[in-house]
Parts: sequence; structure tokens; C-alpha cells
Amino acid sequence: MSFRFEHPWFLLLLLILPVWGWVGQTRRLRTRYHYPSLQSLRRLPKTWAQRLHPLPAVLGAIGLTLLIVALARPQTGLQERRVTSDTVDILLVLDTSTSMRAIDLNDEEANNQNRLEVVKQVAADFIERREGDRMGLIAFAAQPYTVSPLTLDRAWLSGRLQELESGTLPDGTALGSALVAGVNRLRESEADSKLIVLLTDGISNAGDIEPLNAAPLAEALGIKVYTIGAGSSGMVRMPLTDFFGRTVYDNVQIPIDTRTLEEIADITGGRFFRAQNLETLEDVFNEIDELERTEVELSEYTLYTEHFAGVLAAGLGMLVLSRLCASSRIGRVTA
Repeated sequence: MSFRFEHPWFLLLLLILPVWGWVGQTRRLRTRYHYPSLQSLRRLPKTWAQRLHPLPAVLGAIGLTLLIVALARPQTGLQERRVTSDTVDILLVLDTSTSMRAIDLNDEEANNQNRLEVVKQVAADFIERREGDRMGLIAFAAQPYTVSPLTLDRAWLSGRLQELESGTLPDGTALGSALVAGVNRLRESEADSKLIVLLTDGISNAGDIEPLNAAPLAEALGIKVYTIGAGSSGMVRMPLTDFFGRTVYDNVQIPIDTRTLEEIADITGGRFFRAQNLETLEDVFNEIDELERTEVELSEYTLYTEHFAGVLAAGLGMLVLSRLCASSRIGRVTA
């Protein structure tokens, strides 16, 4: 809510009111009768009319003030904002197979974080930045699982993301099935832009659908797929459980099918990224964030309501009331 005067220069007339009051007071003093002594008169109790004697002048001053304010045309405005944006629906499809327990994406400050924990950390930051976009989450191993449908509730989605754990689904990497699950989630979307961020650290070895057979389905529905191959090349530390139930670490090699990921991205009009550590993974999500920005257009306008008539009526009413009081007993007595 805002307030303004359409013609504020009329308010300068308010400076005349003190002069008008001084002239009126001077005229009253000249017409007074002079007595040798007022001591006896001061002892007389004041009547109600004497007490209200200044009322006509006060009402007249208020009336003139309101008339001047009316001339300035007071207005109140209701400011409205219209937001138009190109909406983006984003689905995160994250690998949670046991290979995501490997420890190789971490930095020195978090040297015990496995791949999945690092991915959750970076993905949470990505979710926080996508204000206004609908986002969903699918986890997959040997089969896909919808963790969250498309939602605008970023806090709730981040909470579900943090609940992901490796090993809760049957082990394996069903890349094709995960991609089809993501396509089905976005099939009914009417967003201006639809995209899947598909992250894996291995080779597709489960599911009934070949990844390169699933990619054309996404392309046909206008869904871009950004693929991410997460994990370093060569030997990586993998936690294992020994005969006595203790956690031990062994160096293993986990191959990544980068060629398939590249072809999926090419077919759907997306891009393939390789993330071998925390820094490059953050760079990947930052780049996706920049490539798929939501365009927001804001237009603001203010609708003003006139209060001229009400203020004018109040001012005229005060002047009429002032004249009535002046012509009554209130105006005829001496204060």
C-alpha cells in the first residue's frame, strides 16, 4: 500500500492558515470592551458556551485544511507485481548401487565421504538454487525407485535426498530402466523445458531396457538428458566387510561406460560431463544450472484510488459546522 498527492504543490496553501489565524485573533482583540478591572469577572464560573467558544475557529481551521488537502488530491495505491516465467521441470536420477560407496570424490576436509554422500551434498546445493522450478528425484540400482515426484517444495525434496543410502535397492545398474522411469515422470509435464540429470558411476548391467533404446523416448518428448559419469579413473578405495563383520578397505577398479552416457546426451540434445572429484562435480552442477536458467519477467504497476471527494465533503462539513457554531450561543459569548 502506498500514498501520494497528485498535486502536492497545493499543500503550500497550508502556510496561509497561521496568517489567517493571526489576523482573526488581532481583529477580535480590537473589538473587545475594556473594563477598569476584571477581578470580579474572573471569579464568576465559566459556562459551557464560554468553554466551547474557540470551537468555531478550530472547526474552521480544520475545514480549510481539509479543503486544501482535497485540492492536492490524496490517493492510495495498491502495488501489484505480475511474474511471468519460463518454467523448468528437472528430474534428478541418481545411481545408488553399492559401487557408490567408493571413496574417491571427497576432498581433504571430508576424507571419509563416499561417492553417494558427496553427490547428495552437491545435489542439495543445486536444488536450493533452483527457486521456482519443479524438481523430482529417482534413485536406481538394479531397478529404479521414485523418491519424490515433481514438487516446488525444495526443503522437502532436499530432506528426501539426504535419506538416500547405497544398498537399499537390489544391487546392479539399470541405466535404461532408470531413464525410462524418468521419462514417464516427465511425460505429462507442460513445462517450457524438461530435463533429466542422470548420474551414475558404472556400466549398465541390469534391467530389461537398453540405455540407448530409452534415449529416443526422451528425445521424442522433448526431454534433454544431462549425463554425469561420477568417479575417478583407476583404483579407488572401497569399504568391504570381512569375515568378522569388520569394515576394511580394498583398492578396486570401477569402470564407467562413458561412451553410452555420451550417446544418451547426444540423442536427447543434452550434454555429457565427467566428474572425478568434488570440485569437478560442483562445476558440473554449476554448469547445468547456468545452461538451464529459468527466465523470469517481472512487471509492476500501481492502481491508485482517489480520496478527493471524501476529504472535500469532510472539509465543507467542518466549515458549515463552524458557521453554525459561530451563529449560536457559543459564538456570541466572550471567552
